[in-house]
Amino acid sequence: MTQLDRASFSPGYYESPWPVECGGNRRQKAAAGGLWANRGQAHVSTRRDDLWHVMAIRRAPGEIYLGGTTPAWSGPKPYGWLQRVDIETLEAISESPPLPAGGHVWCGAITAHSNGDIYKVNGCYMHRLAPDCSVVKERRLPVDQAHNGLLILSDGTIVTKDLRLSGQGKSTITRLSADRLEIIDEPFLLPEGSMGRIASDKTTEGEFIYVPGIEHLWRIKVEPGRLLLDQTWSPKYRDEDGNQGLSWDGCISDGNLWIMDNGDIDSLRAIYSVHPNGRFDAPSNRLSWRRPAPWTGPQRLLRVSLDNGDISEISPFGTPGGGIIAPPVFVPEFRTCIVWDSINGGLAGVKDEKGGLETVWSMSARPSMQPVVFPESGELIINDFQDNEDYLIVVDIKSGELLDRVKTGSHLANGMFLTPGGNRDIFYCSTFTVARVQWR
Repeated sequence: MTQLDRASFSPGYYESPWPVECGGNRRQKAAAGGLWANRGQAHVSTRRDDLWHVMAIRRAPGEIYLGGTTPAWSGPKPYGWLQRVDIETLEAISESPPLPAGGHVWCGAITAHSNGDIYKVNGCYMHRLAPDCSVVKERRLPVDQAHNGLLILSDGTIVTKDLRLSGQGKSTITRLSADRLEIIDEPFLLPEGSMGRIASDKTTEGEFIYVPGIEHLWRIKVEPGRLLLDQTWSPKYRDEDGNQGLSWDGCISDGNLWIMDNGDIDSLRAIYSVHPNGRFDAPSNRLSWRRPAPWTGPQRLLRVSLDNGDISEISPFGTPGGGIIAPPVFVPEFRTCIVWDSINGGLAGVKDEKGGLETVWSMSARPSMQPVVFPESGELIINDFQDNEDYLIVVDIKSGELLDRVKTGSHLANGMFLTPGGNRDIFYCSTFTVARVQWR
């Protein structure tokens, strides 16, 4: 059985319940405890500014770090930033200087290392920062392309990957040492380009990295001084010239990799049609994720066996031209995968039982971001963008019942991350807005 990210502290990371996006390398997005939203009242703290807030992580008890970039699609040069913020007011306690991104505009990521420092990837730069957000080490990455996320492996080394779409060549995984950000071995060239973020799993058979490609899913074995492509596992999940789009990140759970396709929506294609990525000579009219999909296929959920690569699929909504900007989450305690269609709308629970996939509930909602699940309380929390307002909704995982609906104060929604604070609270990130919602 696949281990649970929340069951123990992950090697390589700071001993925290949420030191990295999605709560761990398997991207299970599951937290201990619950919000118990139907037993209290939601209280919202909101901060607005001119920044693109990407994610919050937890380091030591009571410490919240917030990282992001600037939405500088044109005009002034973009830069990355890191802040330690006050939990109650969300104001910065300490913050980094502007961090170079190589001119690229993309979300990047932050994580807390076992050595106590914070690591940040943004554009084509990696930074190591002290707990006070001062820069310890800076490294320009060998590939001049925006990078999509980072993970810490069990030996403490750091891996990151550049993002490429169909027809843009092969993606590269770069592995760096934690102390000096030195590149370990040669950067690893994938057989295809890759859009989604990487996931990893350590088992009795070794440590493996899973990467969604243009047509295939790839598995890479981690060895002390090198990365090796696993030639025995490369399932094909789409045809490059077919009616389905690319996959975002995978969720490793219950012996499977769970993915949704249709991720390279029109706004993303616009961002990666220029170089530096996301930089336009004049403001673009293609940056909304609500634009029609560039394909005709419906939104799909795919269950991919980690053992033999067998793929099962379901289209929970069936609406042509589906699309998303965030990946699914499988909750093994409920044998349920949470899926949605951002472009057309719709949120659903898909049951995995007796080898088959079945939609057991659906509701009207328009999610776009990375959710969090609380298996203990049976709650799912995700956003719902309606009438130019972004809400957080709490949903019963088993039944699909709406338990609560809370206005965040944001008028924009994107595919960013939710983070559980551990006190019946959630930290919400979007462009121009960061919020904390606590149930009391």
